[in-house]
Amino acid sequence: MTGTGHGPMVPAMIANWLCLTPGDFDPWPILLLALALDAALGDPRWLYRALPHPVVLCGRAIAALERRWNDLGQPRRTRIGCGAWTAAAILGGAGILGWAVAAVLSWVPGGWVLEAVLVSTLIAGRGLYDGVRKVAHGLSLNLEEGRAAVAHIVGRDPESLDGPGVARAAIESTAENFSDGVAAPVFWYAVFGLGGMFAYKALNTLDSMIGYRSPRYEAFGKAAARLDDAANWIPARLSALIFMGAAVFVPGARAGQAWRAMGCDAHNHTSPNAGWPEAALAGALGFALGGPRDYGGARTEGHWMGSGRKDLGAYDIACALRLYLAANAILAGLIAGAFLA
Repeated sequence: MTGTGHGPMVPAMIANWLCLTPGDFDPWPILLLALALDAALGDPRWLYRALPHPVVLCGRAIAALERRWNDLGQPRRTRIGCGAWTAAAILGGAGILGWAVAAVLSWVPGGWVLEAVLVSTLIAGRGLYDGVRKVAHGLSLNLEEGRAAVAHIVGRDPESLDGPGVARAAIESTAENFSDGVAAPVFWYAVFGLGGMFAYKALNTLDSMIGYRSPRYEAFGKAAARLDDAANWIPARLSALIFMGAAVFVPGARAGQAWRAMGCDAHNHTSPNAGWPEAALAGALGFALGGPRDYGGARTEGHWMGSGRKDLGAYDIACALRLYLAANAILAGLIAGAFLA
């Protein structure tokens, strides 16, 4: 008897996937396995004591090209061009390497498992959760412990932060890094495979190293910063919608407030992308995030995301982490839905 619906088809689909022949890799189950591995293991320290992380290798290549091509004595236009060539070289090299690795793995027995392991190392879900949880724990002890923990996950000066400032910084990092550390790598893998994911992580590393408005990098890093903004445009807005959806499943969170905060505040952020997940999380939990920030002794006057409480603490960080876990579950559910469709 032939079954109706998708139920009887699921075991057969899974069996077919487990017996994939070379060249038949489906991105959705690989992403599901990668997310599960990242959630369970994060970045295994024992492995990266023996082998450098792919992002570390990319950073070394960027640093080498920056030393060679970023001549501060050259005209600004020349330095912009040199920065653009640097970005093109790094992105092109990363993309080609990713597709080459995927092509090799597609002909290796069990290669899909190896690809999933590699993909998991480029997703920062568990690492972000652990880092933010340490801030909550530190802040619950005293301000100095909170400052020491938050210094590992944000770029601003921790000594300028009071207790609520430490909490807001950790929660803002949770929102922003869900977008560029989890949703964006997953999105670009789904669109362009391992090459797309490699290129995105390379671009993200470029932006974090040279995408600053400082005398050294303002011109040289302009192309990298603009490309990073473009690459994160869709993932940032997708992340905001996922946070809004997650609010439905977290007690005390409000999806409607998340939607309103996105509409009112996201476009006022200094970043064209970071304001979306930040505003969504702030609205969902009744927080106010953003505002003035200190980087390297210089104050940036930022718009507030959300209209709720500014006086946040360790308990509020824990609430944000619950919303973050729900968002990760929704992302996994979307991938599973694409796999079964």
